[in-house]
Order: sequence, then C-alpha cells, then structure tokens
Amino acid sequence: MAYLAPTEFVTKMIDAGESKLLMSTRDTLIRSYMGGAILALAAAFAVTVTVNTGNPLAGAILFPVGFILLYLLGFDLLTGVFTIVPLAVIDKRPGATWRGVFRNWGLVFTGNFGGALTVAVFMSIIFTFGFAEAPNLVGQKLGHIGEGRTLGYQSHGASGMLTLFVRAVMCNWMVSTGVVAAMMSTSVTGKATAMWMPIAVFFYMGFEHSIVNMFLFPTGLMLGGNFTLMDYFIWNELPTVAGNLVGGLLFVGLPLYYTHYKTAPKRKL
Repeated sequence: MAYLAPTEFVTKMIDAGESKLLMSTRDTLIRSYMGGAILALAAAFAVTVTVNTGNPLAGAILFPVGFILLYLLGFDLLTGVFTIVPLAVIDKRPGATWRGVFRNWGLVFTGNFGGALTVAVFMSIIFTFGFAEAPNLVGQKLGHIGEGRTLGYQSHGASGMLTLFVRAVMCNWMVSTGVVAAMMSTSVTGKATAMWMPIAVFFYMGFEHSIVNMFLFPTGLMLGGNFTLMDYFIWNELPTVAGNLVGGLLFVGLPLYYTHYKTAPKRKL
C-alpha cells in the first residue's frame, strides 16, 4: 500500500488529464459508455440492498464497489474528467486546448448517458418481467426517487434549485476526492481503500451525481414515476452537471494543482 506524496499524485492527475484529452473519439466513447453502465449497475445494486434490508447505510457501504471496479478498469466518468482534464490545459501541456476539453466532456457525457440508459432499460425489464407486470418494490422505489428529486426541488422554486446545485457541488467534491485518492497508492488494496469513504459519503448523504442520475431517472420514468423527461433535465440533470463541474474542479482539482504542483520546488537537472 505504498503512499505517494501530494506532489507525486498531483503530477499523475495532470498526466491522466492530458492522456484523456488526447484520447481518440472511439476509445473515449467506449470507455465512458462502460463507465456509465457499471456505475448504473452499482446504483441498482445499492438501491436493491437498501429496499431489501431497510437500511440505507448498507446500500451506501456497498455502492463504492462499482466505482472502484470501473476506475481499476480504466473507464471514464464525467465527474472525473471535469476535475483532471482541464489541468492539462492550465499546465500548458502540448496539444492541450480548451476546445479539446469541451470535446472530451461532450464525448464522455454522451458515452456515460448511453451506458446508464442501457442498464436502465435492462433493469426496468427485470423489475417488471418485461413490462408485463407492475414494478416490484425496487422499481417502485426508483420511481419515488425520481419524483422527489425533480418535483420535490421544483416545489421549492429558487430555493430548491439552489439546494440541488449545492448537493451536486458536494457530490463531486467527494467523488473527485475519491478519484484523486486512488492515485495516492500504487497497490489495488490501497486504491480501493482510499476511494471507499468519499464515495460512500456522497451516496449515503443523497448528493446529486450526474451519471447515477442518468440511470435513476430514466428508470423511474419507464417504471411509471410521476414526473416528465423535461422535469428530469431542468430540475435535475442539467443543474447537477453544472454543480458537479464546480465541485470537482473548484474544490479538488485546482486547490491540489496550485498548492502541491505549482508551488513545488523544481528539481535541478
């Protein structure tokens, strides 16, 4: 469980951001599709555990398994690239541009949505025996989550939108901390241990994660949730994406970059 000092793992963050920025369109889409799918399945697993045990903490403790797996497989999530890809431009790496950053974000969003939606369709079929029956208890729970996290915010107007945004900021503050924490170690055990706590915190606290929501809300709509597609985009997904961007970049990526990389003593050649 070898530990890397901040100056070392922040350098790894920048290197990773540069690598993702220069990745081909095909690889970016495939990796983000798989990342969205695995995270969606982890969310389905966690909600199932919560419903069957009646204990939300049990679901939160087990949810990080999916996140850890997709990270170790080298797949991408929008929340992670929000945090590390811009660092390559800020550090003036060759070939790194803001146009490339926005391209990467767009491709990862598309891939994540495709993967999460695929799992949403598959799980909806499972929860209803191919839409031949009413949703089971887990399916009903997913429908209620969708209602509470769209119409629930809408009913509070501007205060609801502010709450949604702050929950999204807090979410990627935690999730990106998990992404960075994995770079602190060179062993699988060390990486998994470091990722576990911040990911469990975000899930148990009910913070808003844009990719998890790409699964929860389409599933809720397919299972009869009392909200619309427009409710989902306006009163959840789009503000959540914005909050995730702020939380990851402003509270994780930039503080680490400016305090542990830009101020680090330069080695003499």
